[in-house]
Amino acid sequence: MSPPPDDLGPATEMYRHRADTLVDDRGDGPALVLSHGTLMDRTMFRPQQDALADDYRVVAYDNRARTDNWRGPYDLDDLTDDCRTLLDALGVDSCVLGGMSMGGFMALRFALRYPDSLDGLVLIDSMAQPHPEADRERYGGMVDRAKAADELPPDLAEVVAHILFGPTTNEEHPELVDAWKNRWLTYPGEAVHDEVHSWLNRPGVVDRLDEIDVPTLVVHGAEDLSIDPEYGESMADAIPDARFVEVPGAGHSSNVENPEVVNDALREFLDEVY
Repeated sequence: MSPPPDDLGPATEMYRHRADTLVDDRGDGPALVLSHGTLMDRTMFRPQQDALADDYRVVAYDNRARTDNWRGPYDLDDLTDDCRTLLDALGVDSCVLGGMSMGGFMALRFALRYPDSLDGLVLIDSMAQPHPEADRERYGGMVDRAKAADELPPDLAEVVAHILFGPTTNEEHPELVDAWKNRWLTYPGEAVHDEVHSWLNRPGVVDRLDEIDVPTLVVHGAEDLSIDPEYGESMADAIPDARFVEVPGAGHSSNVENPEVVNDALREFLDEVY
């Protein structure tokens, strides 16, 4: 569970003292803050920063697993408090908060916990339901292997590449996939294990989606093999002021795989919010 707000602990202290090394903060104007998914890092949002930083302050940051404070256990409530601490450290009173996959799981909880800090919400290849039991067993077994091996085994990185990237990207842009696979191989196995377990057995928030009262953009890759696009579409249907954009030729990392479509949707959305 989360530590109390007045004692956020050493993991969130890193945002107070090391924001310059854990955060890419570009541009001026209204803020778009972006939280990455499992095995990814803040650099996955460079296409969005490149496209939007002329008009908006686009902040991308590393979650615990990509920092020196990667040891768990921690959960989505802790990551939510980390995000709150980051906003305070950067002097961001309110923002559009975006999250990809795990980042979206966190962003949903942030919207319910800190609604006064949000101008809007962006959910990329994410969902409000808990993962099905079969997926929990599969992913749990995979990260147990990584922890036992002290690092992500190469054959497991190959499997993950087909979970986090769609068939089109794997076939047409192998250099992009290989660059991420090489990065994954540098991660401590325990960091990957604890990162996955921060969300693996989370309860769903489907029954609370009608409480989200800010404009919401739901973006989902048409080829997402990790979280079916139907999850994203149903989430958009349940949030009072939400729209759904399906990204062609993209899988679970749609903002990296087909950034032009995602950037266009983000710009239109931000222009309306602000």
